[in-house]
Amino acid sequence: MAFNHLPAGAHDAFGPLSRTPVTHSVPMANTHRPGPPTAPEDVRPTPGTVLDRLSRGPSRAARITHTEHLPPREGRHAVWPDRIRTDVVAAIAAAGIDHPWEHQAAVAEHALDGESVIVATGTASGKSLAYLAPVLSALADGAQAPNGRGATALYLAPTKALAADQRRAVRELTGPLGNAVRPAVYDGDTPVEEREWVRQYANYVLTNPDMLHRGILPAHPRWSSFLRALRYVVIDECHTYRGVFGSHVAQVLRRLRRLCARYGSDPVFLLASATASDPAAAATRLTGLPVVEVSDDASPRGEVVFALWEPPLTDLKGERGAPVRRTATAETADLLTDLVVQGVRTVAFVRSRRGAELISVIAQERLAAVDRSLPRRVAAYRGGYLPEERRALERALHSGDLLGLAATTALELGVDVSGLDAVLITGYPGTRASLWQQAGRAGRSGQGALAVLIARDDPLDTYLVHHPEALFRQPVEATVLDPDNPYVLAPHLCAAAAELPLTEPDLDLFGPAARDLLPQLEAAKLLRRRATAWHWTRRERASDLTDIRGGGGRPVQIVEAATGRLLGTVDEEASHTAVHDGAVHLHQGRTYLVKRLDLEDSVALVEEADPPFSTTARDTTAISVLETDTEIAWGRGRLCFGSVEVTNQVVSYLRRKLITGEVLGEAKLDLPPRTLRTRAVWWTVTEDQLDEARINPEILGGALHAAEHASIGLLPLFATCDRWDIGGVSVPLHPDTLLPTVFVYDGHPGGAGFAERGFHTARAWLTATRDAIAACECEAGCPSCIQSPKCGNGNDPLHKRGAVRLLTHLLSESPDPTQPTTP
Repeated sequence: MAFNHLPAGAHDAFGPLSRTPVTHSVPMANTHRPGPPTAPEDVRPTPGTVLDRLSRGPSRAARITHTEHLPPREGRHAVWPDRIRTDVVAAIAAAGIDHPWEHQAAVAEHALDGESVIVATGTASGKSLAYLAPVLSALADGAQAPNGRGATALYLAPTKALAADQRRAVRELTGPLGNAVRPAVYDGDTPVEEREWVRQYANYVLTNPDMLHRGILPAHPRWSSFLRALRYVVIDECHTYRGVFGSHVAQVLRRLRRLCARYGSDPVFLLASATASDPAAAATRLTGLPVVEVSDDASPRGEVVFALWEPPLTDLKGERGAPVRRTATAETADLLTDLVVQGVRTVAFVRSRRGAELISVIAQERLAAVDRSLPRRVAAYRGGYLPEERRALERALHSGDLLGLAATTALELGVDVSGLDAVLITGYPGTRASLWQQAGRAGRSGQGALAVLIARDDPLDTYLVHHPEALFRQPVEATVLDPDNPYVLAPHLCAAAAELPLTEPDLDLFGPAARDLLPQLEAAKLLRRRATAWHWTRRERASDLTDIRGGGGRPVQIVEAATGRLLGTVDEEASHTAVHDGAVHLHQGRTYLVKRLDLEDSVALVEEADPPFSTTARDTTAISVLETDTEIAWGRGRLCFGSVEVTNQVVSYLRRKLITGEVLGEAKLDLPPRTLRTRAVWWTVTEDQLDEARINPEILGGALHAAEHASIGLLPLFATCDRWDIGGVSVPLHPDTLLPTVFVYDGHPGGAGFAERGFHTARAWLTATRDAIAACECEAGCPSCIQSPKCGNGNDPLHKRGAVRLLTHLLSESPDPTQPTTP
């Protein structure tokens, strides 16, 4: 995030550098201060030319299913509100930014008016500066108070690395302000001797939700002077707060607001998000406050050419003889090699650390055959880098010394890699918001950029590369979270009572479910009512009742068997699938094999290894309906949403070749079943509907099973979840519905909002499911359409054509679920 010596056209942490008059929209070529060129501008190929070179040859050309051309956009300038201090404006100008973009000025105006606001604009659009201008102005004003602490601000980031980067950026920006702004990081890595200074003297404290939950709020008397003066709360990358984690953070923020009110402050919340659907509503759900949105991005953008790329089918055969596509990892390594040879600065995003390492190694090997000097110009970004190493990596990317980088998505929150020539996205990242955030890393002022989405062998990726309108003609998803989930809310009510006794007026802050939970917490002897308030009754810390990033239960420690070194932890609920005996476990770029999972002591013993395969757990599931909250008629069938009990057992795991994805074998596991109470959406069909769809009893189980698998794969298109966040069950005759039934449920206790989103988007969701199956070029089913990597029944039975006929008939009778009726 350094401000000095940026290459021409680079973006800094606060957006593109601008030094033009404010009277009119300006062409992009004039919006940046001149700097040392990184390459001769007249020889840099256009993104269309680069794509043409990548797709040469009939085999390569056939892999591009769609090309989207996004036109360039001019920047629109404004002026800072006159209430921003002149010395703050001068400090911003000294960093190379004479005038804000319109959206930056709008955010500052709302903040100064005391309105909580969310800025939801594209990558490198200068969101940081939008909230920093009013924050720094307030802190500088407060520095003139008698005690030098007239105002404070709290910054929350989802990762430690992002908070540390923000502190460095703020220190550089506020150098001209002297000691008026005193930023300090307060997290688990902060030395004990520094913590008291932070509490007493820092006026801009940078932390994460975990530390706020465990370290700051329970010790609020020691933070009283800071909380009393709290003017602003900044929530950066707030689109990451979704599902169960987002629901926990929402309750942590309510606890913070309650304590602020106790100390007489009412801070304004400033949120920064990637482009999102209805960001104001999501921010309101997260904070519990009315929030204004600023989403009209006024920053400049070059032309973007966005290609959708589907790897070809190979001669390999997968499970039950299904065809196997070339892996997205191998395809990305080839494309990265070709781009580096062309001198195109590229980052390749991939989900796993091991995937990043593989892409880097394969590309380096292939580059060595072209030019022995090229392999050193490709690297993999892995977790665990020191700040200095990340800065060196950043400089190498911007200078052109490094031409190719294979990285996990964590890179987005740790290193400034804006302004590259091309981005490769290895598999759909789960949401359109994440897709555009990654694609936005490419592009420099006045220059075009190339983005390529390489499809993985799964139903959602297959659907998207054949239905580009789902990416380019649809708004990004709404952020899904459920703060009223009783499994989330209950421990936070206990934590709040431990901080200050809970009173009746407090309950409105925590939502409508709070009152119903209190008798249960009293019965469990966690809370006790005395007079007009509820008190925490135990000696242990109430904040230890929950891990806000997990789903509850005692975490399983991952321990290196040879040394006894603790590598990390995994949630108890995820341990059966993540660290079972024989599982491949990745940690900071290193690979380990699990030798033994000890459930009694909550320990997984591992040893470092380099197996040529990955592992995928398989499970079996039974489900029962506890309560139907809402249902509507779909012709003669029903669409329902409610509470269910799921009994799940991990029964085996598959070993797959790393490069090809070929199944090497399956090993049985002996793990106990687990029970989960959660939320689900389900649909039923009648015998008459089956007859009309030509689904006979011999193929019914396979048709339902195939529809279930594909619908799980497609739900992330409509809810901000991963397919591993949800599960499903299909039954030809379910004992609770007495009909053929397909269930899709949230994989978290109490639910996470994903199944509910599926209920409300059921027509579009199941239409996409049907279309994805129908569009796949395989004959009888494959991983791109109806096979699931985690199916405990070995993907048997499955009937592809039956699933298409079943879904087609079901959808022909289905209304939109806008008029629910309570049974």
